[in-house]
Amino acid sequence: MTDDSVIWGIIGCGDVAEVKSGPAFQKCNNSKLLAVMRRNASLAEDFAKRHSVPFWYSDADKLLANPDINAVYIATPPSTHLEYALKALAAGKNVYIEKPMVLSNDEATVLEKAVSDSSQKLVVAHYRRFLPMYVRVKELISTNVLGGIKFVDLRFLQPYDFNDKATWRLDEEVSGGGYFHDIAPHQIDLMCHFFGDYELAKGIAVNQSKINNVDDTVNGIVSFKNGIQFRGMWSFAIPKDLEEDRCTIYGENGTIEISFYKEKLVLNSTKINRTFEFKNPENIQLPMIQETVNYFLGKRSNPCPVEDGKLVTKLMQEFTKKETIQNGTNMEVVRAK
Repeated sequence: MTDDSVIWGIIGCGDVAEVKSGPAFQKCNNSKLLAVMRRNASLAEDFAKRHSVPFWYSDADKLLANPDINAVYIATPPSTHLEYALKALAAGKNVYIEKPMVLSNDEATVLEKAVSDSSQKLVVAHYRRFLPMYVRVKELISTNVLGGIKFVDLRFLQPYDFNDKATWRLDEEVSGGGYFHDIAPHQIDLMCHFFGDYELAKGIAVNQSKINNVDDTVNGIVSFKNGIQFRGMWSFAIPKDLEEDRCTIYGENGTIEISFYKEKLVLNSTKINRTFEFKNPENIQLPMIQETVNYFLGKRSNPCPVEDGKLVTKLMQEFTKKETIQNGTNMEVVRAK
């Protein structure tokens, strides 16, 4: 280990690490991927050989005991994020942790305190913040191209994916509760990244399709502290012909429209009407990982601190928590979870 390099270990070298993130640890400046871990030893060994990683483990504790590793990427399903993050911090490793950061606001509070009490650093992997399109959106907002921002309308509607092999996403104990908990964190983080903290949030989550046992439809509203209003609708069991991926930001002088899975931005304002197209890197987390490396080496501020991850967790919990309403003489559960 050297003071001018980040030497990484990955806990959870599954699908996410295969292309989105794993190779980026070897491509970033002052960064080296030394070891990977997966509970299935043969799969851990296979990943290490294919990606030219020197060491592999089937036990996270053994990876954390490697003295040459000074940073850990936690890419396991969310149910183990808190456990591994606490262990990594205690072992003297900096942490880059996948989203959702943890499963609940209570877990977020525990992790926040652990980071505060530690001399180590932690970054949440909300990598979209540093992709070209979202950098441009933030620039357009901050330079007042639309004038004052009034409200945001987000619609992310998808048909159910019967071919998805990652069944853990549909296990509430592991994922937090379905596809919303896997996909929405990035989108919610971007809203907080653009508009700051919030003062009020409400939501309703229901299982409309009954295809599985988790909620497939979530409706959330937010009032940000600066007065900007947000409305989001997510559905993961919508008919194919109603599929939609659109987020529109409304300002005094026009709109910005983006899609989360298309690299295109449409700006319509009183002064300019223009479409911007972008190209993401092959390893889509590379820009964020480079900024994380720079932060770990003391070259910049935290690109996404634990407090930001907690803010996303709180909003997701507000949107999906169990609510009751008074209906005559009976109490009725609006969302059974």
